[in-house]
Amino acid sequence: MKPRILFMGTPEFAVPALLKLFAGQYPVVGVVCQPDRPQGRHMEPKAPPVKLSALAHGLPVLQPEKVRTPDFEAAVRSLRPEMIVTAAYGRILPPGILAVPPLGCLNVHASLLPAYRGAAPIQWCLIRGETVTGVTIMKMDEGMDTGDIVLQRAVAISEDIDAGTLGEQLAALGAEMLPEAIEGLLSGRLQPMPQDHALATAITPMTRESGAIGWTADARTIHNLIRGTYPWPGAYTWCQDRRLKVYKARICTDQEILAAAARMTPGTICQCGRQAISVACGSGAVDLLEIQTESGKKMSCCECAHNYRLGQQLGSKVK
Repeated sequence: MKPRILFMGTPEFAVPALLKLFAGQYPVVGVVCQPDRPQGRHMEPKAPPVKLSALAHGLPVLQPEKVRTPDFEAAVRSLRPEMIVTAAYGRILPPGILAVPPLGCLNVHASLLPAYRGAAPIQWCLIRGETVTGVTIMKMDEGMDTGDIVLQRAVAISEDIDAGTLGEQLAALGAEMLPEAIEGLLSGRLQPMPQDHALATAITPMTRESGAIGWTADARTIHNLIRGTYPWPGAYTWCQDRRLKVYKARICTDQEILAAAARMTPGTICQCGRQAISVACGSGAVDLLEIQTESGKKMSCCECAHNYRLGQQLGSKVK
């Protein structure tokens, strides 16, 4: 018999895992996700992707503002789950919830634990220039991603992949691993292994300010920030008094442009061409490929290069 599962997750990353449980005919007794949040230009409440998927399959959905309440624990107990599975839920479960399912709680985490514990592991591994990442399925305890490892798989990170695309790959990998982890754990074929806490790296959540570009950094660091923060929170700089979002870039390899950049202050536009707008960095230069002004739309730089000039300074907002 397959265990009765209560699934907890919120963003798009968690949807493939939930769909995998449906496909495997696991009895999913309910779904827990974070509340609808205001989004978009008009700040209208928007349902999380996991909620939409759950409702499409006729499942009850719980959206507690807080998880450390008697009411939420009672609601979880009323569903009689034998196992809880979480994927990017966004809350640390209290002991009372962890104790509800007799078969324990599993979490699908998008890093090779104990590296990158906490929120936004996909973004941070790119920002820090990692070449390998992966997915870990672990037994949950009271800590933040500190539980024993049930199953782990690594993947190589390509040089130009962004957080959105990497997130899709890791979500698919985690979903693929989930039935193997559940069945292996229940059969005894997989034995959970404690993490080496001495090797742990903790990370902080992303904020809108996490994407601020510091042009005094080297070109690779800036490139990693741009791809690591796409699509959210998004890299940005300032052009005079207007915020300029940077969606896509590459490290400049044109020797003539690099020679010019070396003579310029970091943040200076050193080339406005048909393919890119090149900007001097603390070391090297980056080619901006897709940008968006505050009042404009997302555009390739070949479409809007005529709006910028050689020697123009990007960086701090003009006071």
